[in-house]
Amino acid sequence: MKSKRQISVFLTCIMTLGLLAGCGTNSSNRSATDHDSKITNTENTEEAAETASIDGGKTLVVYYSATGNTKDVAEKIAKITGGDLFEIEPVEPYTDDDLDWTKDDSRVSKEHDDESLRDVALVSTTVDDWDSYETVYIGYPIWWGIAAWPVDNFVKANDFTGKTVIPFCTAASSGIGDSGNLLEEMAGTGDWKDGERFRGGTSESDIRSWIEGL
Repeated sequence: MKSKRQISVFLTCIMTLGLLAGCGTNSSNRSATDHDSKITNTENTEEAAETASIDGGKTLVVYYSATGNTKDVAEKIAKITGGDLFEIEPVEPYTDDDLDWTKDDSRVSKEHDDESLRDVALVSTTVDDWDSYETVYIGYPIWWGIAAWPVDNFVKANDFTGKTVIPFCTAASSGIGDSGNLLEEMAGTGDWKDGERFRGGTSESDIRSWIEGL
């Protein structure tokens, strides 16, 4: 009897130790699993936040460039914002002679003196999927203190309702002045913000600082 009782106690001890070992393993595995789960969830949250920041609304950069300076700034804005580009193109492009404002008989001089000549026909004013853009940058050179008039017909032809519109211009010395306000009046729609003037060759870092400060 005594021998049987000893065997029974011995077997009970072995079973108890086995159960304890199993519980310890399960607890350890569960702890490791929980830790991995927290890391994954954190990473997913960070990825979602980053994606939301990038995809917070589509951006379009519209520009007219006479000599290439505005195009350079527009391309940098598009690169920084991840936006799409749309170039405003006159049906009859401006030549270097056309742009010589120092000559009274140049095209821009005649258009400046006679506003009826500023109705510049454009290759297109239609942007694919226009309604999907929430932010629209509009760039242009400054001509006689206002936006270069090839931009006018694009602004008049499009509905900016529900869009944030940010003008920018290029000029050697002139400021942006009332050019953005005048375009806003032409548009009649949209939430237009104060614009910025850039010199030719403005660095990407300077443009980025401006965008981050908007």
